[in-house]
Formats: sequence, C-alpha cells, structure tokens
Amino acid sequence: MKLDPRQYDEMVSRASPPSPVVRDCAWAFLVGGAICTLGEALRQFFLIWYDKTLAGTLTSIALIFLSAIFTLPGWYQKLAAKAGAGTLVPITGFANSVVSPAIEFKAEGWVTGVGARIFGIAGPVIAFGTLASFVWGVLYWLLGKVG
Repeated sequence: MKLDPRQYDEMVSRASPPSPVVRDCAWAFLVGGAICTLGEALRQFFLIWYDKTLAGTLTSIALIFLSAIFTLPGWYQKLAAKAGAGTLVPITGFANSVVSPAIEFKAEGWVTGVGARIFGIAGPVIAFGTLASFVWGVLYWLLGKVG
C-alpha cells in the first residue's frame, strides 16, 4: 500500500491520542521546581553549620543520595513517567540515570553487569560534557587574550 504524505499524516493523527502539551509542561515545571526547591531547602539547612561551598557540595550529595534511594524501589521512574523533563534536568535525573542500569543489570554480575553498564546512559553525558567544557574553556581563554 503506497500512501502519499498527506494520507500518512491523516492516519497518524487518527491513530495518535491527543497530547496534553500544556498540562505536561506545567507538570514538568512544577515537579522540577519542587526538586529545586528541595535542593534550596537542603542548602539553607546546611548553611546553618557550614560555609557556602561546603553547603553546596552537601546539597548535591544529598540530592544524589535521595535520587538513588528513590530509584531503588522504582519510585523515581514512576515520577519521571508523569513529570518528564521535570525530573531529568536536575542533578537527581543524572543520578537516576546512573543508578537505574546498575539495578537492572545486577543479575549479570558486578563486573559484567553493574560495572560494564552503570555508565551506559551517563557516559556520553560525562564525555561530551567534559569535551564541551574544554572547548568553551579554550574559547574563553582565547577571548581573554584578544579582548
């Protein structure tokens, strides 16, 4: 059966359920904002005892720890299924992307399962993030020499 693009688009629109884009974006915004608000609350809590640098470090550690704990029983994935990018953008989403493969492939063993697969999703982020920071650092340095 040969379809022209117009017919194909009509079939796709009939078969696809309507996407509640505004609701999804609002939900992602609220959940991502709640995660960031939790981070700020943790930072303010840590500032009671520590300086800004250490409080920021402890906040990151706490958010990563909480994300890992919520990933273990599958709660983070359920939240991510509803909130989409709201859970993926903060540091908690990155932690989830590291912990999830470790849990999933644990049955294959510590080396060939967890060790080999733990950075399957996060590895490219780390590699290209490092490359991008190097490129931007060189550009920043060169512009400082010129200007």
